[in-house]
Amino acid sequence: MAINEPSLDELLDKAESRYALVVMAAKRARVLTERSNAGVIQENEKPVSSALRQIAQGKIRVKRLPPSGRK
Repeated sequence: MAINEPSLDELLDKAESRYALVVMAAKRARVLTERSNAGVIQENEKPVSSALRQIAQGKIRVKRLPPSGRK
């Protein structure tokens, strides 16, 4: 994967905002890192790159929860 792939425009189509994209990628990268450390998966790609690629491919989506009623 090249440094500019997937493109930011392609990724932003999958998320509501840059903030949501960053949170989604960080959470997925953490899961990939935990699985890698546990020996469940073996990847040569860095976890953040893998997370961004999975988001661009539509394998990872955000599930929005209803507001919790905080004031």
